[in-house]
Amino acid sequence: MSRVNLIDVTRSILARAGYDVSQALNLRRICFDIVARRGDALLIVKVLNNVDAFTRENAEEMKILAEALGASPLLVGVKSSSGPLEPGIVYSRFNVPITSNETLAEHLLEESPPFIFAAPGGLYVRLDGDLLREIREKGGVSLGTLAEVAGVSRRSIQMYEAGMGAMIDAALRLEEYLGLPIIEPVDPFRYVPEREGRRYELSGEDRTGQATLDKLLDIGYSVTPVTRSPFEALSRDGQIIILTGLGDDEGRIMQKAEIASSISRLSGKRSVIIVDRERAVETARSTAVITKVELGRIDDKKDLTDLVYSRSCPD
Repeated sequence: MSRVNLIDVTRSILARAGYDVSQALNLRRICFDIVARRGDALLIVKVLNNVDAFTRENAEEMKILAEALGASPLLVGVKSSSGPLEPGIVYSRFNVPITSNETLAEHLLEESPPFIFAAPGGLYVRLDGDLLREIREKGGVSLGTLAEVAGVSRRSIQMYEAGMGAMIDAALRLEEYLGLPIIEPVDPFRYVPEREGRRYELSGEDRTGQATLDKLLDIGYSVTPVTRSPFEALSRDGQIIILTGLGDDEGRIMQKAEIASSISRLSGKRSVIIVDRERAVETARSTAVITKVELGRIDDKKDLTDLVYSRSCPD
């Protein structure tokens, strides 16, 4: 199956599950292909036939966007160098969850969540650690007894109770011995940010090397440059985040605006394209268009925020 068809399948699954799904993005070298929202859940999705082609650089930028927009990154694929992605298993690469379309469909359309995740060393399941501890303590079962039942160390049982994944056979032996389900489903959309603060965000006297973005820094915005997105930066004023694109090619302004507008609508964030010439201003749909001349006249970040809000709408 071609990647285009694979993306269409992913979009169809999400749409049938009640997600509002963006168009398939059609720009080269960007780190995601689909944005989708259902309620408060926002997904940023990359689709590849071979997940080994997913680079660390793409993963880092997906995670930057996910953390800024309150989204979950997801990679959907068919195979890796080890073979086909098995149904019912959640994989991971660079801390981005990976599923097949089959697993995604089972989870969203059949309400049959995955229970197994792949990690170095093999396949694992998650246990309800609190329930395991409660059953052990109330039943007067020692750590040693559970360790013997599961075929692991006492320390492993303590780690299971603290949230560490368990090998499948050990978990099944524990469930059978205790007579209660303690294996929990795996949420492929659960993402725990791994970075310390906004380490890619620039502010104050920092420089990007790009005059327009440096102007945003000068008037008080914080700026996170991005290189694998359909815009050039995330610009932040407090809790307000603006998807910021730069337009010097009039032939691409409409394409950028359409994509930025779609992402803006689904993420609930405003979008702006800063262009060289004024005649492009009317071409950008719900994305604000501001000329470099207009930006040059602005000395206060509030004035720019107000202008973006007056010319754009994420809904």
